[in-house]
Amino acid sequence: MGAYKYLEEFWRKKQSDVFRYLARLRTWEYRQLPAIHRCSRPTRPDKARKLGYKAKQGFIIYRVRIKRGDRKTQVAKGIVYGKPKHQGINKNKAKRNLRSVAEERV
Repeated sequence: MGAYKYLEEFWRKKQSDVFRYLARLRTWEYRQLPAIHRCSRPTRPDKARKLGYKAKQGFIIYRVRIKRGDRKTQVAKGIVYGKPKHQGINKNKAKRNLRSVAEERV
């Protein structure tokens, strides 16, 4: 098996001790970085190549941190007006997916 096959298998077995340790390290490291950060290389080179990435000039990779979960309606002093149907604050779903939001920020 080539190196990419080994990487692919490594990413499939997420419960292994090595993977869990690396994931914990990476998450800590990503939290220390700024919200929009240019990476020197992809975290998963095998997956990146499948998606069309080539390690040559002209290809750049950014890592963008985005708030996940539902959106919250901004209301002044917590006061909502109108009918009860429109008084929801917490369970609003975003119209665009997280990927498109991240691409816009870069």
